[in-house]
Amino acid sequence: MKRRKFLKWIGLGAVGIFGSGAAFAAWKPSNFYYKGPKSDHYNGVNFFNPEGVAPRKLTEVLKWQLSGGKAKWPDHYPSPFDKAKPDERVEGDEIKITMIGHATLLVQVAGLNFITDPVFTERASPVQFAGPRRVNPPGVRFEDLPPIDYVLLSHNHYDHLDLETLDRLVKEHNAEIICPLGNDTIVADKNADAKFITGDWGDVSELKNDCRVHFEPAHHWSARNLKDRRMALWAAFVLETPQGKIYHVGDTGFHSGINYKALAEKHGEMRASILPIGAYEPRWFMKGQHQNPDEAVQGHLLCNSQTTIAHHWGTFQLTNEAIEAPLEALAEAKEKHGLADEAFVVLRPGEVAEI
Repeated sequence: MKRRKFLKWIGLGAVGIFGSGAAFAAWKPSNFYYKGPKSDHYNGVNFFNPEGVAPRKLTEVLKWQLSGGKAKWPDHYPSPFDKAKPDERVEGDEIKITMIGHATLLVQVAGLNFITDPVFTERASPVQFAGPRRVNPPGVRFEDLPPIDYVLLSHNHYDHLDLETLDRLVKEHNAEIICPLGNDTIVADKNADAKFITGDWGDVSELKNDCRVHFEPAHHWSARNLKDRRMALWAAFVLETPQGKIYHVGDTGFHSGINYKALAEKHGEMRASILPIGAYEPRWFMKGQHQNPDEAVQGHLLCNSQTTIAHHWGTFQLTNEAIEAPLEALAEAKEKHGLADEAFVVLRPGEVAEI
């Protein structure tokens, strides 16, 4: 029984990082999700990070899991801002960003409502009887969401792409899904009525209300099962709006700051950024794919962000660090780099940042 539980934890407990045991995947000679020309980050079958760090191998996954050092999270970590009820629309020069939980945030700008990597289910997992479980409910109930115009879907790991939630957003909000190459195939298999704006790194698409979305590189990877490792692209997004530019990164390794520097050269200043700060320990294993809080602060500085919102912490335990360790490390990093406290903001579920 102990062995079964251990194997279940390996296969399901780390799905937010590995995608349903995808770290064990064997390479396959055809892509299930995307057919297209080769590029500097696509070899005709798999996507990859140019000059980047590849995802870890099975032997390294086992080494991590058998090494111990995993902090115990509380069963419940409630937010004092729970059950927020956002405005239906935000007009004028204001931008409102509401934390819902983990990588799910509501971004309201230019009379439009965007939701990032929406997961409203109890677990970030391919099944709802095992895998990482929420320690706090969504900060905005699904029923209290304002009309959602667009979903920003960064990649297909289970803590970012939840088919049940996306199906509800399509059916109840008629939301259009903005996603990198191949992810549309995954969602359309669940809901044939879903509408998509798909793009490769460097692409740009027109949206409503004089807004545009840019697909930008992130240093990460993708998988949802044993056979689809790196067959769908991962990406970051820049929303170009009349109120300024908003940068959203779902997951990324710091990658020597290469993507942040390139973003600043291309886009100039960001009025707001949404950057991950959690799921980073142990560093020997996570460094290539998940930046830590100090690297997130460096990213904030490199991409010329006026205000940055932290996410990807405090909802699903995916890695070793304690639940509030990212907050402590972020405070130390801000002091180390001379960053004002209000420049890099931590929100609890239901809390709102008014930019």
